[in-house]
Amino acid sequence: MTVEPHGEDARAITAGRTTLGIELGSTRIKAVLIGPDHATLGSGSHDWENQLVDRVWTYSLDAVWAGIQESVAALLADVEQRHGVRPTTVAAMGVSAMMHGYLAFDEAGELLVPFRTWRNTSTGHAAEELTELFGQNIPLRWSIAHLRQAELDAEPHVPDITFVTTLAGYVHWKLTGRKVLGIGDASGLFPIDPLTRTYDARMLAEYPGAALASFLPEVLVAGQDAGHLTEAGAALLDPTGTLQAGIPLCPPEGDAGTGMVATNAVAPRTGNVSVGTSIFAMVVLEKPLTSVHHELDLVTTPSGDLVAMVHCNNGASELGAWAELFGQFAAALGRPAEPDEVFGALLREALRGDADGGGLLAYNYLSGEPITSMPEGRPLFARTPDSRLTLANFMRTQVYSAFGTLSLGMRVLRDEGVELDAMYAHGGLFRTEGVAQRLLAAAVAAPVTVGSTAGEGGAWGIAVLAAYLAAAPEQDLSTYLAERVFGSAETVTVAPDPEDVRGYDAYLVRYVAGLAIERAAVVAL
Repeated sequence: MTVEPHGEDARAITAGRTTLGIELGSTRIKAVLIGPDHATLGSGSHDWENQLVDRVWTYSLDAVWAGIQESVAALLADVEQRHGVRPTTVAAMGVSAMMHGYLAFDEAGELLVPFRTWRNTSTGHAAEELTELFGQNIPLRWSIAHLRQAELDAEPHVPDITFVTTLAGYVHWKLTGRKVLGIGDASGLFPIDPLTRTYDARMLAEYPGAALASFLPEVLVAGQDAGHLTEAGAALLDPTGTLQAGIPLCPPEGDAGTGMVATNAVAPRTGNVSVGTSIFAMVVLEKPLTSVHHELDLVTTPSGDLVAMVHCNNGASELGAWAELFGQFAAALGRPAEPDEVFGALLREALRGDADGGGLLAYNYLSGEPITSMPEGRPLFARTPDSRLTLANFMRTQVYSAFGTLSLGMRVLRDEGVELDAMYAHGGLFRTEGVAQRLLAAAVAAPVTVGSTAGEGGAWGIAVLAAYLAAAPEQDLSTYLAERVFGSAETVTVAPDPEDVRGYDAYLVRYVAGLAIERAAVVAL
């Protein structure tokens, strides 16, 4: 039932003083509308899944637009139900999406090969070549690694390429006509020079393949003009014609950048952990690293500050699969429960487990994992005859496995002497209060802070970046977030429990030794 329009929120919606954020995540596309105070006024979402087609992880472009349109339609309906008015315009909007991957287009704007997502790990030769050439780690999932591998493999589409971009860059291009990228997303396409805030000129000149400068998107920093929603873009976004053309857009960003914004982690000596299909940590550096580490990527904040990123291909998906299985078991007993209820109960049970997981071992590898040099994924659970198999230990082990590869990368950062004043966490895993937060603190051996926006995620983060367009001439992004977005935000910080840390350390020794089992499974299964 639609409510009658009333209140300041309804007036802000009618007057177009709101901002809209859309993020295309790995399993969900979400649209969020926020008010002048940055509070969420409505949201809409669409679930989707990548497809393994000819051994390539991909999403179709038709699925991209169908998902966006469904998310926007659900958002408009939600706003109308909550506030009694349906927005026709907003002050600004933005698009973000999963980073990296490979979208290559010809002169006519046609996609040359199916979208290759960050999840593909078939670029080993290219990544190794470019890492040695540039003196900087080039991960398997980076766009430039995908392009170079296509060149090395002499793929027939390569001579026809005139434009290469990321998923966020593609959507933004279709909405505005502008071929641009926010600097954070661009830093996962090709290395960025933090001094010039654009692609590294030396590395561009040294690149052994095509003349890249001619078909890479323009790099923009947070707050810069990134174009306006065109008539064609408005029709793609909302075929009903409710949302009108002319809306300004902020630079399109990657999910890593929007996660940093959503957790107020864009200043030096701050970091954040984002947990979803993948899991990654972003740590804003005070100075460059002393050496190259394959576990660490060098990317940037949306403002262009240097960030060390620990990116793991596998996050909470395996946890979700076990929760679904236990939900099916509950239904078979005649006691069905909502997925969130099942997930919450299982997570809380994990706190009752032994600190080391009772001798159990699990790997959440649905896909390959570059940090541990795993070419493909095989989800795995193993135990010894004398291990303590309980539900509590099983669930603690599953949570530990979601953090396992991440903690290996974080230890490399610690050995580099990188110091953190604050580590923030966000993602749906943290909606169950105090569980994942406490165990993550043990895994990274540092206090972890979760705020009231922890479950909002990147769609809210890109909406905040859209709102920042109006403030950019007067304030830098870090100050804007600290003073105007998070000034009164509620947060909870959990310090690592010494017993949990000792238990996790024992688990991690077992985890590293057991990688031989995972490698054997890749060969045998």
